Amino acid sequence: MYKSVAVIGGDKRQLYCADAFLSDGLKVTLGGFEKLKSTGDIEITSPLEAALCSEFVVLPLPCVKGDKINAPFSNDDIMFTDALLTAFSGKKIFCGQKDKLLALSPKMNPDLIYDYSDREEFAVYNAVATAEGALEIAMREYEGTISRCKCLVCGYGRIGKVLTNMLCALNAKVTVSARKKSDLAWISTKQCEYVQTKDLDSLKPFDIIFNTVPALVFDSKLLSHIAKNAILIDLASVPGGVDFESASRLSICAIHALSLPGKAAPKTAGEIIKNTITNMLEEDDRCQKNA
Repeated sequence: MYKSVAVIGGDKRQLYCADAFLSDGLKVTLGGFEKLKSTGDIEITSPLEAALCSEFVVLPLPCVKGDKINAPFSNDDIMFTDALLTAFSGKKIFCGQKDKLLALSPKMNPDLIYDYSDREEFAVYNAVATAEGALEIAMREYEGTISRCKCLVCGYGRIGKVLTNMLCALNAKVTVSARKKSDLAWISTKQCEYVQTKDLDSLKPFDIIFNTVPALVFDSKLLSHIAKNAILIDLASVPGGVDFESASRLSICAIHALSLPGKAAPKTAGEIIKNTITNMLEEDDRCQKNA
């Protein structure tokens, strides 16, 4: 098994990921965290030195911003120089959003780049952190209690499922929308109402709306009908599922809540990254032994 890892770039999630690797007995080196000055027992050095002295590398989610590694705690931009690419050569690189990394650095070996954000266990555990973060926003912005308030969850994917369960547990009056007949069947087994997403305009206004659908659902017409006095929390990735310009014009409180795991629960989010990478390493090790 591996004994050393370089964690290069990223936000607080990567710090907690590094700490989790350290707790497992690995030698951990941080690269691109100079602004922090100290992280306890973990050494901070340059990205190049971190990569050179480690057996595998962990990059953040998203791994790149523009033409450089995503590194908000770094004093300098971390570019993909020839020296850094040479230090990466032959090592497994774990990152979030692998396609962006390969598009920026086509010289890297795609067979040695692993995308932890594509893993099912990563997505499921992050759905929990996202749902909790959404509830935190709702409790902060809504002037009533979640109990007995009228909530809509649009979309019944991973986040929608977890969020529905949490809202039901808090005694909210929950309506869930979905497109698939199978999802509607599952929703019908819960203590909540259900409706096809295309029929949302047939409903009465809500107090809080959570959108998880990454396509424009809440256009001007729908907003004016069911969200006139609502708190609208959009959890979908860019560009989201809400016409924010229309929401502003209608004086609707619409919040595009992106990257909630990293903001609301960085410790848990970092541990999820670490555990997912550990699973990937173990699976790869078993494959090599069976080859």
